[in-house]
Amino acid sequence: MEGLRLLHKMTTDEINQREWNDAKNWSWGIYRSRTDARLMVPKRRGFGWTINFGNRNGVVLFIVLVSLPWMIFLIIFFGGRYFHRH
Repeated sequence: MEGLRLLHKMTTDEINQREWNDAKNWSWGIYRSRTDARLMVPKRRGFGWTINFGNRNGVVLFIVLVSLPWMIFLIIFFGGRYFHRH
């Protein structure tokens, strides 16, 4: 059966699903597969989605999601000091 599967070209969806099912791509609930084209994938357990850290854009998304609240905090609490002169 495996030989027959190799005879036809796998679709992107089939490759993504194969990668998602491979336990080697999961570590402590974090998904990392360079072969999987998706930026976000369903969590393996529970509900929701997780970032594919094997995707370069996934790493960028993570950095943005982590740094955005800090940037907003810094602008709100410290940014006004530079705009108000007393």
